[in-house]
Amino acid sequence: MPPTVLAAALVAAALVSVPNATWRYFGLFTTLVHELGHAVAGVLTGRTVRGIRIRRNHSGEALSSGRGTASAVVSGVFGYPAPAIVGAAQLWSVFAGYPSLALFAGGVVLVVTLLVIRNLFGVLVVLASIAASAVLWFFATPEWQSYALLVLGVALLVGSVRALVGVASVHVRHRSRLSSSDAYLLARRTGVPSAVWLVLFALIIGASCVFAVASYLGSAAV
Repeated sequence: MPPTVLAAALVAAALVSVPNATWRYFGLFTTLVHELGHAVAGVLTGRTVRGIRIRRNHSGEALSSGRGTASAVVSGVFGYPAPAIVGAAQLWSVFAGYPSLALFAGGVVLVVTLLVIRNLFGVLVVLASIAASAVLWFFATPEWQSYALLVLGVALLVGSVRALVGVASVHVRHRSRLSSSDAYLLARRTGVPSAVWLVLFALIIGASCVFAVASYLGSAAV
C-alpha cells in the first residue's frame, strides 16, 4: 500500500474518531465493539450472555451469568481493549490481503449480535453496522474494501485510546461516575486497585497498536 494512501486513510480515520461531531456517531459503534468484547470474552470462559444494551450517550452494558470469579474478571477486562484488538485485526487483514474475509466475519458477528441486543436503540446501531458491512461486501471492489477497513481499523484504535483516556479521567476528576468504570467494577470484585486494571487496559491497547504497525511494516518489507 503506497504511503500516500496510508496517510490519506490515517487522516480519514482521525476525522471519523477525533472531532466530537463525528465521534457522536462513530462512538456508538465503538461502544458496540466494547460490549461485544465483554460478551465474547465471557462466552470463551464459560459464561452465558443474557443481553447487550447500547445507549445514545455512548454507554452500554453486556449482561452475562456464570460461575467463578475468573470468568467474570476476564469478561470485565476485555471491554475497553476490544476496539483496539478488533482494529488491529482489521488492519492485519488488509495488509495480509484478506479484507473480504474480515468483512464476512464481522458481518456474521453483527448478525448474531442481533439475537442478544435488548434495547431498540441498540438494534438500530447494529442494523446500521450490518448495512454498512453489506454495502462494502456486495458493491465495493477488494481495493475499496481494503481502504474502508484501513480507515475503520485505525479509527477503532483511536477510539479505544480515546475511551481509555475518558475512563481514566473518571477516576481522576469525575469520581461520582465511578460506577460506569470497568476498572472500578473489577477492583470491587477482586480487591485489586483500579489503577492496576487501567494499566492492564493500556498495555493491551498498546500491544494492539504495536501489532498493527508491525503488520504494516511486515507487508511493506515483502
